[in-house]
Amino acid sequence: MRVKAFVRSGVTAIGRVALLGLLSPPVKLVLLVLSVVSLALTVVGLGLVLAPLVAMLVRAYADLHRRAARNWSWVDIPRPYRPLPAGAYVGTPRRWLWLVRDPATWRDLLWLLAGAPAGLLLGVAGPVLLGYGLEGLLGVALIIDAATGRYGYGVTWPIEDALDVLSVPPQGALVTAGALYAGPWLLWTLAQFDRTLLGPTRGAALAQRVDRLTETRTQVVDAQAAELRRIERDLHDGAQARIVSLGMSLGMAEDLVIRDPAAAQALIAEARQASGLALAELRHLVRGIHPPVLAERGLDGGLRALALTLPIPVTVDIDLPGRPDAPVESAAYFAVAEALTNVGKHARASTAWVSLTHLGGALFITVGDDGAGGASPGGSGLTGVARRLGAFDGTLHVDSPTGGPTVLTMELPCALSSPRTSPSSATG
Repeated sequence: MRVKAFVRSGVTAIGRVALLGLLSPPVKLVLLVLSVVSLALTVVGLGLVLAPLVAMLVRAYADLHRRAARNWSWVDIPRPYRPLPAGAYVGTPRRWLWLVRDPATWRDLLWLLAGAPAGLLLGVAGPVLLGYGLEGLLGVALIIDAATGRYGYGVTWPIEDALDVLSVPPQGALVTAGALYAGPWLLWTLAQFDRTLLGPTRGAALAQRVDRLTETRTQVVDAQAAELRRIERDLHDGAQARIVSLGMSLGMAEDLVIRDPAAAQALIAEARQASGLALAELRHLVRGIHPPVLAERGLDGGLRALALTLPIPVTVDIDLPGRPDAPVESAAYFAVAEALTNVGKHARASTAWVSLTHLGGALFITVGDDGAGGASPGGSGLTGVARRLGAFDGTLHVDSPTGGPTVLTMELPCALSSPRTSPSSATG
């Protein structure tokens, strides 16, 4: 199975990098020429209309490469473009000035110019290496010298005797394995190249981060206010009402304890039952604020206990050398809880899995299932997960094609403390 997966992964990656690398250069050159011509026509007024329209095409094509990098190489390339000001319609000087003053416009043009040869080089490398390896693996010999009729493996290994013939297939197998191994790296290299030019500059990235943190801070404040109202409502309608009823029952029992001991005993029994219900409601309320299992056993034990609540098998794989800060730990726990709740309600899955690791100063969490797929990042459940993570500058990536599987990848920047001895893995 591992060999099959290795071959499938390598061939898929080579096909994708060839698709991007070989089809992209002509499109990039056409868009580059159109961009230069449309900007030059500004002197006669046509550029006011043409330049923004061509820029829309360039940005749409760049967005295709951003999606390919994210879906095929797990390389996230944020859009660096400045927001469109009010009243900046196509054909107006305001729209044209907004376009030419945006540094991302010129970086897009540089990407069109430099990306054509870079993509072509990477796109050709994979198929050439794979074809060369398969040629040797199948024992195909080609004429390398028409004058003498000499044969060789490709153009690098002359075949002169039986030993040379026997050495060709092993060489081909090594080259083929190397090509399959290099395929994902070639695709990743192309995505990284695109990221250097299509992503925001450091200054723009910091500005976007500040905007995003400002937005998520507002969302968190609103969410906390709503949560406080919910807690107040639950206390008023639940535990508080039962405690008031408990006090009234004890008061009536106090009046009846001498005149009617039997009735007093019944009221005391009723009060005891009400106190138990009030205590259960308070525990349930506290569990929704901060689960006791999280405080006692940490994120590892908390997620394993959470996995046991689902009616389907959930594999939990956790590799944490320590514990995150309590707020981050709580955010990760409730994000996974919400994701697993969505699995139980909507996925129609037979199995699910949760993996968690800490790498490069960030907590990476994956929640997946083998259900029907089609999860929307804009859905209410996933929006809540993204908002919870966003409060800590975290991100959520959703990969859920129709037919499944669905994979949610969460990233939470954090540091760890209290190192433990070893990672653990189990099935819930």
